[in-house]
Amino acid sequence: MEKKKWKSRIKKNCTAVGTYLPAFDPIIDTLADILEKRDNAQELYEKSGGKAIVLHTNKAGAQNLEQNPALRLINDLNRDALQYWRELELTPAGLRKINDEAMNERS
Repeated sequence: MEKKKWKSRIKKNCTAVGTYLPAFDPIIDTLADILEKRDNAQELYEKSGGKAIVLHTNKAGAQNLEQNPALRLINDLNRDALQYWRELELTPAGLRKINDEAMNERS
């Protein structure tokens, strides 16, 4: 998905749970960028055959099995994106926290 579409989706999600503020736009922009890169890496991974382990030939000519670099990139980008999702309170734990705080304010 394109960055612009990711930004729109993230803003909608933040608005839906009541956490959107215009001050968060730079964070949303960064998260959208990460997610677009993750999607591009996913396409590359699928086009390369979708194999988790690939045969790599090093400079010396030795061949070794290693994790597909595209899959490694996808995992790294997912990990990075999760941190931003958490900051925007868009994870189950974040939503639970918001709901608990809202309930405590009513008491």
